[in-house]
Amino acid sequence: MTNHGFTLFVFISAVASTTCRDEQDFCESKVCNEREFKQNHFYTNEKTYGEIPLTLSHRLLDALPLDELDGPVSRPVRGCVFSESRPTPLKEPLTLAAASQDVLRNILDLNESVIQNEEFVLCVSGGKLFPGSIPLAHRYGGHQFGYWAGQLGDGRAHFLGEYTNRKGERWELQLKGSGKTPYSRSGDGRAVIRSSVREFLCSEAMHFLGVPTSRALSLVVSEEPVWRDLFYNGNVIKERGAVVLRLARSWFRIGSLEILTRTGELDVLRTLLDFIIEEYFKSIAMNDPDKYVVFFSRVVNETAHLIAHWMSVGFAHGVCNTDNFSLLSITIDYGPFGFMESYDPNFVPNTSDDEGRYSIGAQANVGLFNLQKLLEALKPLLTSDQLSQCRQTLREYSQTYQQRFHELFKAKLGFLGNQETDSYVIAFLLKLMEDTGADFTMTFRQLSGVTMSQLQTGSIPPSMWALSDLLSHEYFRDWVQLYLKRLSRMESDSDAARQHRMQGVNPRYVLRNWMAESAIRKAEKNDFSEVALLQKTLTEPFVEQEEAERAGYSSKPPSWAQQLRKSCQ
Repeated sequence: MTNHGFTLFVFISAVASTTCRDEQDFCESKVCNEREFKQNHFYTNEKTYGEIPLTLSHRLLDALPLDELDGPVSRPVRGCVFSESRPTPLKEPLTLAAASQDVLRNILDLNESVIQNEEFVLCVSGGKLFPGSIPLAHRYGGHQFGYWAGQLGDGRAHFLGEYTNRKGERWELQLKGSGKTPYSRSGDGRAVIRSSVREFLCSEAMHFLGVPTSRALSLVVSEEPVWRDLFYNGNVIKERGAVVLRLARSWFRIGSLEILTRTGELDVLRTLLDFIIEEYFKSIAMNDPDKYVVFFSRVVNETAHLIAHWMSVGFAHGVCNTDNFSLLSITIDYGPFGFMESYDPNFVPNTSDDEGRYSIGAQANVGLFNLQKLLEALKPLLTSDQLSQCRQTLREYSQTYQQRFHELFKAKLGFLGNQETDSYVIAFLLKLMEDTGADFTMTFRQLSGVTMSQLQTGSIPPSMWALSDLLSHEYFRDWVQLYLKRLSRMESDSDAARQHRMQGVNPRYVLRNWMAESAIRKAEKNDFSEVALLQKTLTEPFVEQEEAERAGYSSKPPSWAQQLRKSCQ
């Protein structure tokens, strides 16, 4: 369908349309003159093309200090948490390349037919505002590759507001690639098709893998030219602009607090921290004198759990800076990430990470570094006794991480209960995988399908190509005997029950870089069919799917995939 410069490439079956929400809340939240009313209620040449039944709110505007200046001019900002900054619309024609049915229905309470509305495309690309939206850019700093980088902030993102759905869940909506803000520095405020396809797909893929993550509602692409020096080598190429509308329970990160401590804005620091605890950590009593200690302990534990979960699906974030680490311990800011193929603790997906600081095997240690920086940010608000308690919590981080890692990998191997040898069996297998370069995802998936008899006799079917790689290792038979002995200790368990458990935690499909790259190459030619196929496949990553099998998504990766690395742009 093409109208007024918009093309819809997504198809989601429509059901009965929902009733538009009352406009009264929006009108009362901001005194509007006739011009503002028309602008925010989607008037075009005095004609309404259809209102979007989604009204946003802004609790934080009443609680947190706002920048006294506005406008997108890049500059140092002080004394605030947010700056007002309006999105810059993408140049038409626009194409709605993808939309998440799950986000539409289960988070935003929207009917799928809304994607047919041209105003929807404008709202999710920065051309119009949802009712109640006051677009903001968040001010934060961060340690990047181990060094303090100063003021960073939302350089190409706009926080639109918050939506509370019918389940009582609060979700914060943010555009990425929507133009310049006071934090853009020398950037153009844009994102390109390449990075936007990856962010959209991976946000949703991680959710369906069960990993805490931000979500993505939509992907809109345009013909607007955007220039990028992809590998920082002076070779500038022309790409096309795109915008993703993404959601999270909160976009606050470690760097949100760091910048305030670094600049000595302790009153703002306390105000922001109290707001975060009261709004997002409801179980912490605001009158508890140790509330900051409890908050820190919660973030330490949940960060350890998050990184262990990353490891269990072979995910490398790629840029584990403090400005990319969520205070709510969810995965945010999908850039040069990668799902590990051949098992390698030194796997680095980011072409900018020459020293391997953010390799997949270093993520737990980097998490500890980032939490140390969080404690430094909190230090001015802590007594000496409270600081000692927080340091003790940090000392327990490694044990917390190892325990969660152990639990997740036990489940991947189908173990029930606890045995002293479990850690050894897990470590032994990972060492064999490292030695042989066995595929991480499919080794565990194929272990989920093989029978104990096949393992005992070594009669692995050729179709189980990842396990076949392990067969070549001289110690594989030794590991098999340990594994079978461990399984035999689980009374009243069966092969079928074990396989069912394992297939529920070991995905058959993850967003491998080569799969994303294949979809991107087509998308840059306005063919979004593989984006749609990947989106469909990754919503059920544990279920074998005919189309995905034909596309080779569970097959041995193509040889060209080994050379793929991604940049931060």
